[in-house]
Amino acid sequence: MLIAVFTASANQTNATLAGTATLVACAFALITFDRWQLRGQSHDLAWTIAMILFAVGSLALWWAETTGWTLFIFRIFFVSGAVLNVAWLALGTIYLLTGKTTGDRVRKYLTSLSTFSIGVVLIAPAKREIVDGEFPSARQLFGVAPRVLAAVGSGVPALIIIFGALWSTFRVIRKATPTMSQRNVRIVKSPKRLALGNVLVATGTIVLSASGSFAGRLGKDRSFAITLLIGVCILFSGFLVASNSTRVNAKDNSSSRNK
Repeated sequence: MLIAVFTASANQTNATLAGTATLVACAFALITFDRWQLRGQSHDLAWTIAMILFAVGSLALWWAETTGWTLFIFRIFFVSGAVLNVAWLALGTIYLLTGKTTGDRVRKYLTSLSTFSIGVVLIAPAKREIVDGEFPSARQLFGVAPRVLAAVGSGVPALIIIFGALWSTFRVIRKATPTMSQRNVRIVKSPKRLALGNVLVATGTIVLSASGSFAGRLGKDRSFAITLLIGVCILFSGFLVASNSTRVNAKDNSSSRNK
């Protein structure tokens, strides 16, 4: 009886954490979508898609903690939370660092890879049924392909985001434009705010990647719920701090709107 009560309380706490992460991700997505509508800058759209994916993953986790895991819910959680979301977040970094031409090229490849990944995860045969009350493991349920997609789709983009944040911070310290292309000029209005925002973005990405490190102590479901909530909140804070710290060159901005 006591075990059942404890389990129900733990599930309720996990559901609350996941639900809160969903709300934060939705708020983040609404703000970036509004900015994209107003300014037409591609990195805002990439972040909007990333935050929608974060919201979908968090919502799947909330649903599972509330009603129990099913194979379909785990597939949704896995593809949105482990394969795609960080990749689209990294696309925003690529747009900011390299400009629209390179970013658009990467976006085309990422769109194709995202479609392929969704298909692979949704149709991948399951090795076994999900045991009631357990947090599913991709290693136990899926073959090699979905797990490789998750490793590449989260690991490489995370490195891009962290590198981009460190690069931008370094360039700001050097009092140079925080980009890798002379054609993509961003004018820094508040170097300290931009540097702090970059540090927060890198920190949030690291936190989102750290769920496995806490799984042994907190349990898989609790570690995912906590890292999702804290990671998204830190990313949101970094975005809010850095969002008004730079502006694009007026000429470049007008030309991007005319395309």
